[in-house]
Amino acid sequence: MLLPAKTEVARQLRRYRVWERVMLASPADRAARGTFEDSGYTLCVLMGKRCAREAADAAERYLRSTTPAAYLQEQDVRPRPTVRPSAAAR
Repeated sequence: MLLPAKTEVARQLRRYRVWERVMLASPADRAARGTFEDSGYTLCVLMGKRCAREAADAAERYLRSTTPAAYLQEQDVRPRPTVRPSAAAR
């Protein structure tokens, strides 16, 4: 599983949080809401989640982890075992 660069995740998470605050401060502002939703979508794609809140939580966990393996264990996702070719296929 390819994981995104932590710097990019941190940048997108900051952007999401900033636009969340702007949107909550002025909920009638359609431009702010649109930008907030766009930033949430970007975070979803980056973290492989379907919901912006889940993506933000996953991004925070990923940024707290020291290694990608720790992130995988937190997600309860196991790397797939390597398939070795059989002797007949060689």
